[in-house]
Amino acid sequence: MRSLSIAATGMLAQQKNVEVISNNLANMNTTGYMRRRTEFHDLLYQNVRRAGGTSSDAGTVVPTGIQLGLGVKLAATYRIHEQGNLTATDNTFDIAIQGKGFFQIQKPDGETAYTRDGTFQLNAEGLIVTHDGYQVQPGITVPSTAIDVSINASGEILVKIEGQVALQNVGQLQLATFPNEAGLQAIGDNLYLETAASGTGATGNPQASGFGSLLQGFLETSNVNAVEEISSLISAQRAYEMNSKVVQTSDEMAKTDSSMK
Repeated sequence: MRSLSIAATGMLAQQKNVEVISNNLANMNTTGYMRRRTEFHDLLYQNVRRAGGTSSDAGTVVPTGIQLGLGVKLAATYRIHEQGNLTATDNTFDIAIQGKGFFQIQKPDGETAYTRDGTFQLNAEGLIVTHDGYQVQPGITVPSTAIDVSINASGEILVKIEGQVALQNVGQLQLATFPNEAGLQAIGDNLYLETAASGTGATGNPQASGFGSLLQGFLETSNVNAVEEISSLISAQRAYEMNSKVVQTSDEMAKTDSSMK
């Protein structure tokens, strides 16, 4: 009885759907988190009677035929790269990206990772780093004599040195963009890696053509919408229940068949 296996694929698919939704809800307060969406594909079909085949010696053609589906499968978990809300923190080294782009982060192994999380700090040498101590590229050192730090929309880091009137430019933050942002590989800690699917990253200054701007003292919140996620969760639960009902009904039908003598 095919309905048992078909319904089982539906239950497995909805289980994975709930797992993706639960991950979205768990990261509602994660800075720069991009919500995921599940994509499903139908499985192969069994051709009982092929459409377009001849149905008689006179050459008449079967208009539709008979195809029996074999269920559903999870095709992808698509990441939605839409702008999250901006929240004020008044922290000097909290930086939000308005528009396209990722900060470039150097991992301890030398590999470059990318993030929308602009929660930055200074380490003991005055370098701008992430909360894990990973260096923000390009490496920028803020002098210990600086009494004020300003980061403008184009990524220039300007410091005020005691006893000096003019502001001193100590570096320029850059952003990276990708042809297919959804193709980036998430590795946790709000970091992504470039892949063959994402394409090669292009770097440039904020506010340049194709790049977003920076906003000091703000952070980008998660773009998860709790109402939409709860609605999707209810829909997934109902779909799971209906597939389980199919399993139950198929089992009862099988029992009826086996009891006939």
